[in-house]
Formats: sequence, structure tokens, C-alpha cells
Amino acid sequence: MGNVVIALLPAVLAAGLIFGVQALVLVAVTTLACVAFEYIYEKLLKKSNTVGDLSAVVTGIILALNMPVGMPLWIAVVGAFVAIVITKQLFGGLGYNFANPALVGRIVLFLGFTSRMTAYVYPDMAVDALASATPLAVADKTTLPLLDVFLGFRGGMMGEVCVLAILLGFAYLVATRTIQATIPVTIVATVFILTTLNTGDPYAALIECMSGGLLFGSVFMATDYVTSPMSKNGMLVYGVGIGILTTVIRLFGSYPEGMSFAILIMNAFTPLINSYIKPKHFGGK
Repeated sequence: MGNVVIALLPAVLAAGLIFGVQALVLVAVTTLACVAFEYIYEKLLKKSNTVGDLSAVVTGIILALNMPVGMPLWIAVVGAFVAIVITKQLFGGLGYNFANPALVGRIVLFLGFTSRMTAYVYPDMAVDALASATPLAVADKTTLPLLDVFLGFRGGMMGEVCVLAILLGFAYLVATRTIQATIPVTIVATVFILTTLNTGDPYAALIECMSGGLLFGSVFMATDYVTSPMSKNGMLVYGVGIGILTTVIRLFGSYPEGMSFAILIMNAFTPLINSYIKPKHFGGK
């Protein structure tokens, strides 16, 4: 969990640079709310305190980075409650949650506070916050400057806009063997291939992969130990499934973004994948 916190720091810093101090305030409030809800819940039920394992901190940071910078703080606290109390603690705590807590928190906020969750803004570097469409909402993605999309000078959720920051976190997690690269690479490759086949334009497919929550979700949510498969082949199936669902929802669904729903659906299939695609026993053939 400590490694995940470190890996998230580039995205937090990028959010602060791009969106301003308000982004850091939102991260701080959401993280503190997650830690507080976990502590209070376990205290009331007289359970052993698990705040020190940093899982609530990770959930809080990821949840905050899945919000636009203009999100009211009280709504962020509601998301923290859904993530920690309902998704995590009511199912038995860390290791027993059926889905990534931050992911469920994001989906609940998206469905319950849609206008707030889609109020994308970015700060004009000199003066004020301006409305900004996300790359997913732009019909002709070939008109978008690749460098702007890569560095995060666009609208979107705080943690998903800066591709550079996400890749730095990904590199750190892989280098420290906190996660394997299998799931993120499989998801992105699947979306890229399917989008290229659909559009016939690799550049548009590249922008599609760098847009929305695809990269952030692939690195920080789809790789959750509890809700992702254990074996390498299982991870491949899981990653391809997320990539296919994300592409289908983006192309044919009513929402331009499909990553969150795709991960949640494949989280539900993880036990089935683990049942049919089991890792080899040590020393086995």
C-alpha cells in the first residue's frame, strides 16, 4: 500500500499543478474522510484497527483523483462513505470486498451526482477556471494535440488527465514488483486494436487510449489484488474483457466513458476466472 501511495504522488502533484490548490484540498479531504470512516466503523464494532495498513489512504487518494476539481467537498465525503463503509467494511474489510472500493465510490457519485461529476474544468494558466471538453467528447480526435493530451492540459477527472504522471506511477509499481504489467498492458492494447479497427486511424485510437479513465483505471484500479485474477492467463482474460467492454460502451453506450463499468463487471467475473484458470502449484507441471 505504501508503494501505491508513492506511485500516486505524481498524479496528485500533476493535479495540483494543472488544477490548482483546490485539487490538493479535495485529495486531502477525501483521504481524511476515508481514514476517519474506517477508524470510526472499526471502533464502533470493536474490531481491530486497520488504518495503519494504508488501504484507506490509497482508497481516498484514488477516489479523489476520480473526481473533477470542482466537486463539492461534502459530495466527496459521501463517496468516501460509500467506498469505505458500504463497499469495504460491510463485506468484511480488506481482502473481502467484491470490487475496488474507490471504483464503486466513483460509480455511485457518477450516477447520483452526474452533473457534478461531468463538470470538467481546467485552470487558465494566468487567470481563472475555464470549461473544457474532454477528449472523449471530441468527435474528431485527430484534431487534438498529442502533447496537450499527454501532459494533461485538458478537461477531465483530476488524476486521469496527465498521462505522464500515470506512466511514472506505473513504472514505479512494476519496478517495485507491486503489480505486474500484464493487466494494464492487455487492457490498453485491446482498446487500441479495437478502436483502430473501428476508426481505421491509429492516431485517433492512441488519443482514445490516453483519454478518460482508461490509463488511470488500468494501473490503479483494475490491478487491485482482491478483485483481479491470480494467474497470468487469468489476468490476460481479465484485461481483454475490460478492454472489450470499455470499447463497446464507448462506441455504442450512452456514456462516453466505459472504463469504470467495465472494471466493475470483470471484478464480478474474477472468481469464475480464478476457478477455471488456476495458477500452477509450486513444483507442479
